Amino acid sequence: MMINHGQSRRFWLRGLGALALATQIDGRSLTRAADSPSSPLPTAMRPLLRPRSLRPGDTIAIVAPAGRVAAADLQQGWQWLTQQGFRLIPGRHLFDRDGYLAGRDRDRAADLNRAFADPQVAAIICARGGWGCARILPLLDWELARSHPKVLLGFSDISALLLAYYERSGLVTFHGPVIASRWNAFSTAAWQQVLMAGTAATLQNPPQQTHRVIHPGQAQGPLVVANLSVLAAMVGSTYLPQWAGKILVVEEVGEPVYRVDRLLSQLKLAGVLDQLAGFVFAQCTRCESPGDREPALSLNRVLDDWIRPLGIPSWQGLALGHVPDKLTLPIGIPVAIDAERAKLQLLEAPVELRETLDRR
Repeated sequence: MMINHGQSRRFWLRGLGALALATQIDGRSLTRAADSPSSPLPTAMRPLLRPRSLRPGDTIAIVAPAGRVAAADLQQGWQWLTQQGFRLIPGRHLFDRDGYLAGRDRDRAADLNRAFADPQVAAIICARGGWGCARILPLLDWELARSHPKVLLGFSDISALLLAYYERSGLVTFHGPVIASRWNAFSTAAWQQVLMAGTAATLQNPPQQTHRVIHPGQAQGPLVVANLSVLAAMVGSTYLPQWAGKILVVEEVGEPVYRVDRLLSQLKLAGVLDQLAGFVFAQCTRCESPGDREPALSLNRVLDDWIRPLGIPSWQGLALGHVPDKLTLPIGIPVAIDAERAKLQLLEAPVELRETLDRR
């Protein structure tokens, strides 16, 4: 079914009948939470919070914290999740529009706060990326995530939320498909492996995926995953984790190589790269330099210039980001990487398994 913009709200609210069931939370409390965000605990005092694993019958909230959303773009992801037995509810402002944003900052933040506050919601999946997540960070209630840990999933601009919730709340967040992504066989299997099976799995590329070793070796450390531009824009803020001993995985889209060069130089000058235990440059989709510019360095050369001198295990090429095949990676979970094999091994379960919780 094709849905035009005029049908968007009617389709999701009437066809799915979900918005009325979204929450019983008092909207005024969400306004107060957004206007007066809670202060985070010091990192050393904050335990790592794993959300519970997902299973059919769980409720998933769909929110749009960044760019404006077209209903037609959500149909494949929405259909697949529904077919798996999940109950999906749209945020109250899912189809709002404010220029290139999905509504006003305070409304996008309220949808996210509301989803965390709702005890019936097991997971929050973002509709799409775009731009806008950094604008709402000061409006988010970190205590809600600490009190009600649940799966938060997305990528691209959603990286700002994933990093901030990890740093401010200690919540394990998940870099993976948005609703508007292609939910193909590889991506859905990877999603189920991490969020439903929830085991300390080995995560690797599909067989056809190639990779290039930047510096050989193996390393271990907590995993951090982000869009490179979003990460660089957050440097100097209070929403990023401490970097000592981390394994950093980044991806990018639509940036000429000279801009990738600039972004990596920013991470180097800010002291981020020198603290890492390992590095993976997953993908750079549509990052060729414009043909009308002066001769450019290759992406391989730029990565070698900035990453190889670090002497840490590192490679280029991982199924992640703005590509059809996507792994789902848990931010904050300790991992072991092997650069020669392009392998990432989870050292701990990324979620709390229901069976374990039921025995407590």
